[in-house]
Amino acid sequence: MRSLALLLCPCVVAVVVHLLMVINKTASFLDLLYTDQQIQSCEVLVGVLSARNNYDLRNAIRNTWLGHLKQHPELQHRILVKFIVGTNGCDIPEEDREDTYSCKLLNLTYPVIEQEIEAVSVPDVSASIPSEASVVSVEFKVLHTIVITRLGVFPDGKDLDFRRNVTVKLYQLEQEEAIITARFSPISFGVSINGLWYKPVEQFILPKGFEGTLVWESLDSEGLNTADVTGVKFNRGGGVLRIATLEEGVLPHRSTQGVPGLAGGFTYAIYEAESLSQMLKGRPERMRSHSAILREEDASLEEESHTHQDIVFVDVVDTYRNVPSKLLRFYEWSVKNTNFDLLLKTDDDCYINMDAMIKKIKHKGLKRRNFWWGNFRQSWAVDRTGKWQELEYASPAYPAFACGSGYVASKDLIQWLANNGDYLKSYQGEDVSMGIWMAAVGPHKFQDSGWLCEKECQADMLSSPQYSAEELAELWSRRVSCGNPCACQEDQG
Repeated sequence: MRSLALLLCPCVVAVVVHLLMVINKTASFLDLLYTDQQIQSCEVLVGVLSARNNYDLRNAIRNTWLGHLKQHPELQHRILVKFIVGTNGCDIPEEDREDTYSCKLLNLTYPVIEQEIEAVSVPDVSASIPSEASVVSVEFKVLHTIVITRLGVFPDGKDLDFRRNVTVKLYQLEQEEAIITARFSPISFGVSINGLWYKPVEQFILPKGFEGTLVWESLDSEGLNTADVTGVKFNRGGGVLRIATLEEGVLPHRSTQGVPGLAGGFTYAIYEAESLSQMLKGRPERMRSHSAILREEDASLEEESHTHQDIVFVDVVDTYRNVPSKLLRFYEWSVKNTNFDLLLKTDDDCYINMDAMIKKIKHKGLKRRNFWWGNFRQSWAVDRTGKWQELEYASPAYPAFACGSGYVASKDLIQWLANNGDYLKSYQGEDVSMGIWMAAVGPHKFQDSGWLCEKECQADMLSSPQYSAEELAELWSRRVSCGNPCACQEDQG
C-alpha cells in the first residue's frame, strides 16, 4: 500500500497543479470573451463548432468562405461568424480515459497476473433463491481487455446440487447471435467453484470498450435460481470490468433479455496484464507531459483569439460528449452579445455556401419566427453502443433532427434555448439533443436537402460535412475558378 501511495502521489500533484492552472486560464479566456461589451448586430449569426486543437480547420475556413465574407461589400455587414471553442481541455491523457469521447479517468489498480478471476461470488448460498423468471440477464462493460474462461450458474439450494437444464449465453450488446454458450443439465453440470457451477468455454478475448450481456435461460418449467444482489460480491479485477448491478438500475429502453438480474457468474483473466501494469506505472509522467501540452494549447488559443477576434470560448471541457452543453453555452452568449435574426450552426469540417444561403433566405422569405431550416432525419434509431451510444433517451427512435453539417434557426428559438439551458438535458450528440429540445417547442420545420448529411459534393449544396483542411481549400478553389466546388471542366478533361 505504501509503494502504491508513493506511486500515485506524483499523479495527484500533477492533477492539482493543472486544476489551479485551469482556473487561472479560464479567467484569462473569460477576459478575452467580455473585454468588448458592445452588442454586434447582423442578419445571420454563424456558430462554428470547433475542437480546441482544430487550428488547421479554422484557418481553412478563414482562408475560404469566411475570408470571402469579410471582403464582400454586402455580406460582411449581414453575417457574423464565430468559432465555438471549449475553455478547458481534458486534463486526462487519452490513454488514461475510459473512452476517447469523454473526460473520465480510467480508474484502474494493478492487475492480478496469470490468474482466473471470479466475476461473481456468493459468500452465503442462501443469497441464491428460486424465482419465477425463466430468462435473466446482466450487462457489463470491459474497460481493459479480458479473456472469458468459464460461464456459471447458481446451484439449486444449500446442498449445492444441480438438477435443472439451463443455458448461459454471452452476447455483444444489441447483437442477436451469442458469442459463447454453455449448457448445464443434471448429467452435465461442470465443476463447483466457491458455490457456483462452472463450465469452461472457448476462450474469447473481449477488447476494451466491449459491452456485453450475459443471459441465463431455464429450459424447464420452473424458473431460475437468482441472487439477492445485496448478498453478492463483484470482482471487477481492479476496475477492468463494470457490471450493471440491480442497485444501479436498468433503464427500460435497454434491450434487456428477460428480467434484469443474476442467475450465475463467469470467470475471466486480464489480457496482457503486464502491459497494463506498465501503463499504470507510466501514468504520472503522462499526466505531467499532458499538462504541459495543455498549457501550450491554451497559449496558442489565446494568441489565435487575439489575432483573429473570431473565437467564443464557452466554459466546458472540450470533449465530444460535452458538445451539446457547448452549443447551449454559445446560444446563451449569442443572445447576450449579438442582435441577429437567424442563427446558422455548422461544424469546422464543413463546406458552406453562404451566398446561396442568403439568396434562399430572401427568395423563400425565410425570416420567420418559430422557424427551423435544415435537412431532417426522421425516425432515426437510437444507438446503444459506440460513439453515438445513447443511455438516457428512452425511446427507440429520436424526434426529427437536422443534420449537423448545417441548420438555421430563428432568434426566438435560440432565445428559448438560452433561457432554458440550465434545465435542458444533454444527450449523446448536439444534433439529436437539438431535436429532442425542439420537440418541446414544435417549430415549423423547413426541409431542404441542400444541407447534406454525408460527405458528398453537389454543385448547388448549401453544406457538406467531414472534410479535411486541404479538401476544404480544394472545394473553395474550384468554386472560385468555375463556380462549381465539385469539378471544373479542366478537371473533367
